[in-house]
Amino acid sequence: MLAVSEIQTYLKQLSSDGIQLTLDELVRYRTIAAQFRLSPEKRSKNLQSGGERSAFKGRGMEFDEARYYQAGDDIRSIDWRVTARTGKPHTKVFREERERPVFLFVDQSTSMQFGTQLLYKSVQAAHLASLVGWAAVRRGDKLGAVIFKNDIDIECKPKAQSKAALFIINQLIELQDNKMSNAQENTLNALNRLQHIAKPGSLIHLISDFHYFTDEHFDRLGNLARHCELKANLIYDPFEFSLPKSTMKQTLQVTDGNNLQSIVVGDDKSATDYQTRQLARTRLLKEQFLQLKTELRTISCGDILEDQLSFSRNGFVAGELI
Repeated sequence: MLAVSEIQTYLKQLSSDGIQLTLDELVRYRTIAAQFRLSPEKRSKNLQSGGERSAFKGRGMEFDEARYYQAGDDIRSIDWRVTARTGKPHTKVFREERERPVFLFVDQSTSMQFGTQLLYKSVQAAHLASLVGWAAVRRGDKLGAVIFKNDIDIECKPKAQSKAALFIINQLIELQDNKMSNAQENTLNALNRLQHIAKPGSLIHLISDFHYFTDEHFDRLGNLARHCELKANLIYDPFEFSLPKSTMKQTLQVTDGNNLQSIVVGDDKSATDYQTRQLARTRLLKEQFLQLKTELRTISCGDILEDQLSFSRNGFVAGELI
């Protein structure tokens, strides 16, 4: 847990209040991203061996050029448009896609607008999204995103170079600045958008507290997992796992903006029961993602993101594996 002075120093460095987002605090991850490991070390069993670009699940092929048809060419590859235009048979030549599309699925919904120590969960989610985004740009991969908040979802189709990261960062800032509404959460619609734009072989970073996820959401994720690689990042606040200490027993009223709930502090049994429920939910999430062959990492919004990077063989990874 950070001391008050450490929190104040960090927020001053960011020129941030921990609730809103600024361009400077997200662009700074461009430097940190140089050491961030974007994808795991394991390789797909179904792919040809070779360089790094062939290491991904579901590699696609992209059109390279049309050339004269030669004996032995697959007739299914004949380019009928060029053939008709030139009057001579041409065949399409394909090459393996050079970049791997990387997608950010970023939750900014009601439950993410919460934080008790350093940052709102939604702000930490934006920090992680920026880190992953800059890492993708540095590798030369195309970067896309689906960002959602209540009934608003923003689709950013994959683009290359720094302008892709900057566009997504500005969308994160703008959406965080939007006032909360009472509109119903529509995470299923956001998942539908993601499924529509994510090509086979894409790497998808899910950044959320998964508060609104149901079996139906995991069914959609299962469809994505068959063709893409998923990385799940659970953003949490320390308060969600451990109630604040109190020398006297008292009841606190907490709200997410729509629902009101009473929490008892200063009572050991209540604190233990509360923690047990939260840990059980996390274990269930872990099991659901394991069924999708996806690892789940936890990232606290009560700690600085850089302090939650751990070293691996090929670079740093974010969060704690559970």
